[in-house]
Amino acid sequence: MSVVERALCGLFELVFPDDCRVCGEPLHEISRIPVCRRCLKDAAPLVADYFCVSCRTPFLNRFPLDESGQCALCRLGLNGFDAVYSYGSYEGSLRKMIHLFKYGGVQPLARVFGNFLAAALPRELRFDLIVPMPLHWTRRWRRRYNQAALLAREVSKRWNVPLRNVVKRRRATTPQAGLSNAQRRENVSGAFRATRKLTGLHVLLVDDVLTTGASASACARALKRAGARFVTVLALARTDRRTGIFYAAEAASASAGSFSS
Repeated sequence: MSVVERALCGLFELVFPDDCRVCGEPLHEISRIPVCRRCLKDAAPLVADYFCVSCRTPFLNRFPLDESGQCALCRLGLNGFDAVYSYGSYEGSLRKMIHLFKYGGVQPLARVFGNFLAAALPRELRFDLIVPMPLHWTRRWRRRYNQAALLAREVSKRWNVPLRNVVKRRRATTPQAGLSNAQRRENVSGAFRATRKLTGLHVLLVDDVLTTGASASACARALKRAGARFVTVLALARTDRRTGIFYAAEAASASAGSFSS
């Protein structure tokens, strides 16, 4: 850091004192993102020895997977999408940053998250269209923006693939937190509608958090009904059901009444 940069940062700390919104330590650099470098680096990729080859759900061992490497949900065709990629686990620093982005209005985090998504998505994959997970208009009006659309825009710029809002949320669904897998799927059944034909296209569906995949499956089915040949889901984070974090996060979100996409 140059002398001028150090002086500017010192002046920034004096005039605009602030703390990192993740760890609480004082910030020492001028940035539109109220998160320190250490916390940004702490949001590590999800690591597991065993994944479903289709939905990429992590498992503790190979037992839930068949000889082809698929989990039970994928074997039964309950997932409407064809493939899933995600960056990290919905816990720790990444979870706090997603909440800042989603509920705290810190939209500049989209660029940081765009780098995370680019790291999660194999560069050799090719898509015809990028589609953000839609919000119902009432929720978008309250939040003022669709966080999935901001993420999709970052991916669109990096992959040079057009972004289109071609799916509408037909009805407002109740929060998914606290519902069983079956209840989640029922809750979002028929909630999405494609607004144009997508015949033969490979679509990348972008969202912020993947929990059970019920919303992503329902949206992917709407894309398939419009003619999409293949639907890949890309999520910034997913809940890791190998630990109690999944259940703790759901309980906390249910009590706060804020966990729904």
